Amino acid sequence: MYKPEELLALLEKKNIITSVKAGEIRTALDKKEIVLEPFLLKNKLVDSEHLVEAKAELYSLGYKNLQAETIKDEALNFLSRDIARNYSVVCFFKDTTVVRIGLVHYDLKAMEAVSFLAKGQNLRVEYSLISDKSFREVLHKYDKLEEEVSTALEVKAKEKGADELITIEDKSEVLKEEDVNSAPVARIVSVIIRHAVESRASDIHIEPFLNESRVRYRIDGILHNSLILPKSIHNSVVARIKVLAKLKLDETRIPQDGHIRLIIDSREIDFRVSTLPLGSIEKVELRILDQAKNLTNLEDLGFNKHVYNVLKESIKKTSGIILMTGPTGSGKTSTLYSIITVLNKETVNISTLEDPIEYQIKGVNQSQIRPELGFDFATGLRSFLRQDPNIIMVGEIRDEETSELAVHAGLTGHLVLSTLHTNDALGSVFRLLDMKVEPFLLASTLRLVVAQRLVRKLCPYCKKEGKLPEKVLSEMVAIMSTLPLETFQAENLNINSFEDIRTSKFYEPVGCTRCSNTGYLDRLAIAEAVVINEEIKDLIINRRNDLNNDSLRHSQLFVSLKQDGIFKVLAGLTSIDEVLRVVEIENL
Repeated sequence: MYKPEELLALLEKKNIITSVKAGEIRTALDKKEIVLEPFLLKNKLVDSEHLVEAKAELYSLGYKNLQAETIKDEALNFLSRDIARNYSVVCFFKDTTVVRIGLVHYDLKAMEAVSFLAKGQNLRVEYSLISDKSFREVLHKYDKLEEEVSTALEVKAKEKGADELITIEDKSEVLKEEDVNSAPVARIVSVIIRHAVESRASDIHIEPFLNESRVRYRIDGILHNSLILPKSIHNSVVARIKVLAKLKLDETRIPQDGHIRLIIDSREIDFRVSTLPLGSIEKVELRILDQAKNLTNLEDLGFNKHVYNVLKESIKKTSGIILMTGPTGSGKTSTLYSIITVLNKETVNISTLEDPIEYQIKGVNQSQIRPELGFDFATGLRSFLRQDPNIIMVGEIRDEETSELAVHAGLTGHLVLSTLHTNDALGSVFRLLDMKVEPFLLASTLRLVVAQRLVRKLCPYCKKEGKLPEKVLSEMVAIMSTLPLETFQAENLNINSFEDIRTSKFYEPVGCTRCSNTGYLDRLAIAEAVVINEEIKDLIINRRNDLNNDSLRHSQLFVSLKQDGIFKVLAGLTSIDEVLRVVEIENL
């Protein structure tokens, strides 16, 4: 922080204040009769812009007058209106490498918040000092941006229809965002999509109701209301999205699936589009496939040490089946992509069957199934065996034919990666047996089953320490007491006896601007892994009724989903409420 005497000396040096006047002000400062900045402004000894320019020099920052500056929406929306107001900070320029930020005050907390956002987009930050007038002028632009949707709706209300919507001839064409903004309805769609990407959403739901149309974003696995549109505009919004996705505008009776690729914030982002007829009107859902954000290293997924180690060992094998299991939205496909990224080398041939292809991986032969043309998982897997693959990824084992072919591929020297929809790891074994896979063949080919869920991580910037009820602590001790204490040490938890759990620190969500006031930021996996060792093979073939979690614990170290969730709570990464949301734990 500068001293008033330093600012006064600089203003005198720049001949903004005369030496005589400066001497009078120093005397008043010494007697503590005035506060420098308000005194200078009130008596019109210096205007606000000259004052800010001088302060910027003292702070070794740039200076910017934004009162007549044209600021693009892309730059303005780098910071939300809440962040701008809370920290008195705005963004006035943004390109692929740098953001330029205006600060009303030299505020380290504001700079920390901006740096956090810039780091997420690999951007360099340049700071300038701005006046209150400049800040207020830029803040008004947020109001104008929010009015864009309303203005577009007003314009649309004067139109008779959506006849002027232009279809895109080439579905593979990469559309720039400005290409989507050529009409009022297109502008609405652009705002919805852009804000979803900036909010870290994974899905956009546009849903019709009796008197309105609701837009919701799924962020970190939870749906949040974002925007309410008049019912009258709903069909036009859906039509615009269908045009971009090259879907049939006149077909509203059956579901349709499509694909859009846009350039947003200087990066290509894919959108998987699905329409669903609801009576006489359609709902539309867009899955956001941002490769830059979603392709995660295996070690960054959040697996506990035990699951991570057995998974790393299992993918070194050259044959057999590795399964990821869990409900929809539990991160199974993301884990498979992470595994493929590890295995992707020049010396191996990797082929994938997907529905749909979510992320392109260089060096991997990725194939999209098309059931309507007779090209399903079973047909594709049969063809793959003639393509000399080393590693095969099958998006999902859905039926008896696919399971039989996957087992055959695992037996004939291929490593097969796939997913199943079961609640836990052992459930996959019984599901495959129900698909008529012979027990001795399953025991011979299955190498590892990993069941996982995704829990939201507590926001590290606002989480606070809390207390758990005695009943919850007792149940946690009971659940964790089946594990050897060494597993706690492996997770770097300072627990030397199970009673230490009671005195551990526990955290709960609060909410701040960085986490959009949810208290959570990003997600991590909780998982359990079953290694198909000799004892488990014997149980599968000869004593299937004895195959349960107790027999697992006798044959290997087994950390259940519940226990891994509690590991994450003890490590301060998530809350017990969040674990309870995704995993059923009795008595809690």
